[in-house]
Amino acid sequence: MFDVAVIGRGPAAVSAAVTLKIREKDILLIGEKPSEKVAKAHKIKNYPGLFDISGQELGDAFEEHLNRLDIKPVSDSIVTVYAMGNSFSLQAKSGEVYSAKSVIVATGVVNEKSIDGEKELLGRGVSYCVTCDAQLHKGKAVAVMAYNDVPEDETELLKKLCTEVYFLPMGNVSVPQGVTVINDKPLKIVSKDLFNRTLITEGGQFDISCVFIEKDAIAPTALIPGIETDGRHILTDRKMATNIPGLFACGDVAGKPYQYVKAAGEGNVAALSAVEYISGMNSN
Repeated sequence: MFDVAVIGRGPAAVSAAVTLKIREKDILLIGEKPSEKVAKAHKIKNYPGLFDISGQELGDAFEEHLNRLDIKPVSDSIVTVYAMGNSFSLQAKSGEVYSAKSVIVATGVVNEKSIDGEKELLGRGVSYCVTCDAQLHKGKAVAVMAYNDVPEDETELLKKLCTEVYFLPMGNVSVPQGVTVINDKPLKIVSKDLFNRTLITEGGQFDISCVFIEKDAIAPTALIPGIETDGRHILTDRKMATNIPGLFACGDVAGKPYQYVKAAGEGNVAALSAVEYISGMNSN
């Protein structure tokens, strides 16, 4: 049971993790990799004290700061966060399940638009986690919509379990061997009955059991059941608190402006709010 789970690896998440460590909290900092948005920035001119620093240099400085404080990020993705009353259960893409008294969401915003049926059929024919759900579709055909590279072990698992793997590259991604590639735009996912779905594309229809969607970030409403949002942003107050007690959000996922300095400041506020929340729990 961690004190606080911080989801993300960008400026907001790093700032939150640093503050929590200084406050001597037991933390889980989890995200697949350091922020690519930071790393790809050419020059950053508005980060106080670091004028004209490159994104790569800032990202390296973040990692060094974590290292100096002995904060070891976990390279994994959280696919679902469940509020359990006085704690939270976090299911990871790897299949691991973590528990924490409080959660800080700093995942950034989702750039990919969902297709018709994606939100409605989540958990009923749509999945963001191959490791978690592949066994449920053994002996059936499945589809993979890949906005980024799919880990080799995941495609191998699907090929082993499923009769057919339709692979839809949604950008410049690596195409694995032994799958049926569909270079077509997906339009809709339709549920035929409890066990069968149809993926409709611009060029055809494919009878499947499940659509596995591989993307960097998951929409907040899919990640956290019951969370209140405004479009693709999580609603927060001045303390970065959400409508779910003990759950805080910061950085781009909490709204514009999408600025590194704003994200770092919100990460600090979210961490202090989480500390206050835990202290209140302990005093009851």
